[in-house]
Amino acid sequence: MIDLRSDTVTCPTPLMREAMARAEVGDDVLSEDPTVNALEERCAGIMGMEAALFVCSGTMGNQAALFAHTQRGDEVILEQNAHVGLYEAGAFAVLSGLTLHKLAGRPWGVLDPNEVRDAIAPDDVHRARSTVVCLENTHNVSSGTVITPEQTRAVAEVAHAHGLKLHIDGARIFNAATHLGVEPRALTEHADSVQFCFSKGLAAPVGSMLCGTRDFIGRARRARKLMGGGMRQAGVLAAACHVSLDVVVLRLHEDHANARLIAEELARHAGVSLDLNAIQTNIIRFSLAPEVMEGRRLAALMKERGILVDARGGQRFRLVTHNDVSASDAAAVAQAFAEILG
Repeated sequence: MIDLRSDTVTCPTPLMREAMARAEVGDDVLSEDPTVNALEERCAGIMGMEAALFVCSGTMGNQAALFAHTQRGDEVILEQNAHVGLYEAGAFAVLSGLTLHKLAGRPWGVLDPNEVRDAIAPDDVHRARSTVVCLENTHNVSSGTVITPEQTRAVAEVAHAHGLKLHIDGARIFNAATHLGVEPRALTEHADSVQFCFSKGLAAPVGSMLCGTRDFIGRARRARKLMGGGMRQAGVLAAACHVSLDVVVLRLHEDHANARLIAEELARHAGVSLDLNAIQTNIIRFSLAPEVMEGRRLAALMKERGILVDARGGQRFRLVTHNDVSASDAAAVAQAFAEILG
């Protein structure tokens, strides 16, 4: 099957399996796993930050960051469709006792610095204290669109001027860097922390990384333990992540090209609503007019052709290209859409 439901469905590559089998390991809770320690040091350098912490998932990374940056009762300012607010099971409230102040991103998940400034709560005992601004790069709900270094800096300047921290949910930040042709640190140099996933576009089986100052990572390490994320001989996982950085990062442009090929075919058909300008990385979001075909019917016809698509949104679809989808696979998907919708 050609599985386009997510970039989390990838299988570890042969190189990853080999690296995992021969990984040198120790007890990571005691900071004694050499493969994890090397990965954390490597990732901190890539992101231009002092330290890093290997965590189980992107959700854990984001929530450990919020836990470390805030106190109970504080408020986080973020875009209305951000992953932290929509897709992390309300963890911000359950784990850290936080509230959210949601703003409309304009466009594609980018926060307006002036609106951020206006959203910051005054020093008033009646109000929750604003302590963190969160950006998501790339922005999942907006078809994987990218936030530029200039846009990040503008938001960071407002946040820092008012004593707030800036956290970046950079689950797919390497996709953003690839699209812009910049080093990842160009997207994080004005942030106080960043989380990114190895198990999405980077094709590793498990793991995310949280980066920030040494003091921040010390607090986040305690949060990781509290959340049940203290891993022991985690080097077998970290070894695969090293392969992600060595190999998979270098081919992300192929995922972007494959997504563009599929999106351009979809955009040809009446009844398909799709913004080609938003197809910047590896995510395609589109909607299908019900008079053309029921969403479940389209998903079933694609499955008959050996292609899995995400139709959980009824008439709304998300397709994601990844390491297990080749250029010939993408061409086959485009052809299938041409036959079914044509």
